[in-house]
Amino acid sequence: MNFLSTFVTFQNLHEVRRLCHWGPVIALSVIAICSTMAILDSIIWYWPLDTTGGSINFIMLLNWSVLILYNYFNAMFVGPGYIPLGWKPENQQDTQYLQYCRVCQGYKSPRSHHCRKCNRCVMKMDHHCPWINNCCGHLNHAYFTSFLLLAPMGCSHAAIIFIMTMYTQLYERISFGWSTVKIDMSAVRQFQPLMPFSVPAFAATLFALGLALGTTIAVGMLFFIQMKVILRNKTSIESWIEEKAKDRIQHYQTGEDFTFPYDLGTRWLNFKQVFTWSGTPKGDGIEWPVHPKCHQHTLTIEQLKQKADKRVRSVQYRAVEDYNGACCPISKGLQTFFRTPCTEEPRIPLNKGDTILATRGTKWWMYGDKVLNEEHITVGERVRGWFPRRCVEKCHYDTAASDSTSVKKLTPGLRHATLSTVWRLHLISFYYFCKNKLLASNYIN
Repeated sequence: MNFLSTFVTFQNLHEVRRLCHWGPVIALSVIAICSTMAILDSIIWYWPLDTTGGSINFIMLLNWSVLILYNYFNAMFVGPGYIPLGWKPENQQDTQYLQYCRVCQGYKSPRSHHCRKCNRCVMKMDHHCPWINNCCGHLNHAYFTSFLLLAPMGCSHAAIIFIMTMYTQLYERISFGWSTVKIDMSAVRQFQPLMPFSVPAFAATLFALGLALGTTIAVGMLFFIQMKVILRNKTSIESWIEEKAKDRIQHYQTGEDFTFPYDLGTRWLNFKQVFTWSGTPKGDGIEWPVHPKCHQHTLTIEQLKQKADKRVRSVQYRAVEDYNGACCPISKGLQTFFRTPCTEEPRIPLNKGDTILATRGTKWWMYGDKVLNEEHITVGERVRGWFPRRCVEKCHYDTAASDSTSVKKLTPGLRHATLSTVWRLHLISFYYFCKNKLLASNYIN
């Protein structure tokens, strides 16, 4: 009772609603089906009380189930850790290197990002996972990755049990000839099994085998992807930021040498930043150990550069058709219906005459920000998401000029930020470059 009273508190009872989502429902259903069928089939195939091997097999099977559920629920309910609402750095001068979140009414600390699903700024956000209906971040990254490791291992064990059960139970019921295969599922065995292996049991085992093999392949691939970024002390978002940094440097030929700041040099040191014996990752989620050539705001400055570059390179479109924001609008054509983006990112409704700044897209869909009036901007509202490409047409005039004109109409401060941010950030980068060079020379001397 003491354990239950410490686990079930008023602080985490509201988190139970995370189970009411298609992701956890499917994930827990797969776990339940594979575990239940593996336990039943192990009783039929390898009765645990007869031999030592049977007992070890049964205990290992229960062990997989417990460990998988333990890490799964920890990844879901412990959560990634959130930046406090209204957070500001201790040194007020550092605010110029950070992005401001209008929703949380505070600054984003290094490595944090705002999640539209959780509606909070997440510490060291990797991604929002629909299977746990929560973000994967600083506090639950180890639990999530452990779940990705244990699930394929447990499913592989279950798949072996399914195969051996079907083989041993059908071996005496199948006679192979040169031209015919005769299967008699009702044949009488020499001994009576504890549980009968009938046609429904065979179908259920075959279905569970398909789930186990599919989970092993899919989740196993996710595990290798996660370990790849963990051993470099990155997140999936930071890998994308690094790629965009190289693209920006190559596009503008700035000659910068971008070094990822959180790679500590060895895979073992990077591994220990996530996995610890206590289960709690190192750090407070605000400040991080960095590469000797970098500083705390190396990545945040790069993000500000990319954000300013995004405003300059975005393309302006105008809506020519109304769009109600449906995920799969069949009225916009079959290609638009079947080629809808496979993502939980929102769709934005459009009315004729709306202006959108598009930043990326596919052949049939585009993603961008809707240009709002001053009232919505003052409140802090931002509307961005996917919309059908056939609903808009490109504005046939200079994009940079149109961007600056539209920004000028909206707010003078935003226009000034767009024109000056890139140069200011280049000066900041040059300052830290000179500072690091000076520290290095002093250290050598």
